[in-house]
Amino acid sequence: MYAGCYRWEFSGEFSTINSGEFCKTSKVIDGAYNGSKLNLTNQAILSDNRPDKNSSFSVPLEIKPSGQFEPLYRTTLSVQDVELPVLSLSVCGAVAMAHGEDSEEYSSPYQFFFYLYDKRNAGLGGLSFDEGQFSVFRYTTIGREILPQINTGDVIQSAKLVEGQDRLILPNES
Repeated sequence: MYAGCYRWEFSGEFSTINSGEFCKTSKVIDGAYNGSKLNLTNQAILSDNRPDKNSSFSVPLEIKPSGQFEPLYRTTLSVQDVELPVLSLSVCGAVAMAHGEDSEEYSSPYQFFFYLYDKRNAGLGGLSFDEGQFSVFRYTTIGREILPQINTGDVIQSAKLVEGQDRLILPNES
């Protein structure tokens, strides 16, 4: 198991709903990711946080296109048609919500992933083939260089909101 410290910077300006949902509904504030296992795939490190199956809520896919004032919800972008997101997935250490189990129009309220961007696996323009398909809502700003050392079975010891909770727009209770 690898021990490391990571710091993420949220982008509430470009991903308001997903940032708020991650902090509140996914219970980062309450420590729900503490002890979650990580799974390594070819291009990502996926959290494995499965809470009570009886809790049902959804988080819409949220992507803000470059040059637009508002994010789009429940729709992907077409990179082939030069629709590019403000928060690019094509950055090693990008953090995004996984897709929901029932529909790709929704993000999973319980799972996020670190994207392990590798230019060798990118398309002709240097962009990930998955660009515009996921709700990217932050980047790893400290610890990015040790992401490749994480293995399946490693555990998140502690996930907490260090600062900025007073500026975070949290979703309404419903």
